[in-house]
Amino acid sequence: MPLYKEELRHFISNVLDEDIGAGDLTTLATIAADAKLTAEMNARETMVIAGIDIAAKIIHTVDSAIKIEILVQDGTEVTAGNVIMRLDGNARNILTAERSALNILQHLSGIATLTRQYVKEIDHTNCRLLDTRKTIPMLRKLAKYAARLGGALNHRMRLDDGILIKDNHIASIGSVKDAIIAAKNYGTSASTIGITVECDTLEQAAEAVEAGADRLLLDNMSLDMLRSAATDYSGKVKLEASGGVTLDTIKSIAETGVDFISVGRITQSAPAVDIGLDYLI
Repeated sequence: MPLYKEELRHFISNVLDEDIGAGDLTTLATIAADAKLTAEMNARETMVIAGIDIAAKIIHTVDSAIKIEILVQDGTEVTAGNVIMRLDGNARNILTAERSALNILQHLSGIATLTRQYVKEIDHTNCRLLDTRKTIPMLRKLAKYAARLGGALNHRMRLDDGILIKDNHIASIGSVKDAIIAAKNYGTSASTIGITVECDTLEQAAEAVEAGADRLLLDNMSLDMLRSAATDYSGKVKLEASGGVTLDTIKSIAETGVDFISVGRITQSAPAVDIGLDYLI
């Protein structure tokens, strides 16, 4: 589980409160209290599964007596028609839990699926895909878990996970060199955490390396600029390319020789995949 036990309990409680409110009026009005139901969760497109255990936990929070058979584990790639989960139990409670369980499973699987697509584009290189902090508020741990299942490396869960000097920091303090000196003199152990500097130009990259940066975030640089940075600094500092990376461009970026590529859209803009809950008569 990507969440600790109490985090998961709190998350599911909020999810169900948001969706159910005072009660599922339609189901209560139309379905007999003792009615039984058997159902299957089916993939309706190719996807990487993420969040299957959380979906099951949501259902069991509504009704622990519902029988759940998980047929596909997180991280598995499935195709349209694959059965992901089977359910059997009280019809009212399955219907009430359905949307909340599907919402989280579809969202996280969407992140894992898009991430896997990006990873496949750079598999032939030594470059690794990184996620970012561009996540839906309060879903970061889950989003980064899904990205990890898709094959990305998790990068900076929070602001206290590393020192990343960006353009606004540089503009405020005056120069790349001054920003790095300030970071090295700060109370946290910069030598342990490492200092990353966002560079828009090769001149900034040279200044950052000279001042002792551990990693360069090469932002929105052309392929020629990335190749030049890789030629000059590979083996001296780690190189991360970022900014406007798409499935159409990531391969050529990886082939420049950078160590990492960070992509915000894998957690920020991944579309939910299509998973249906089909009832068996």
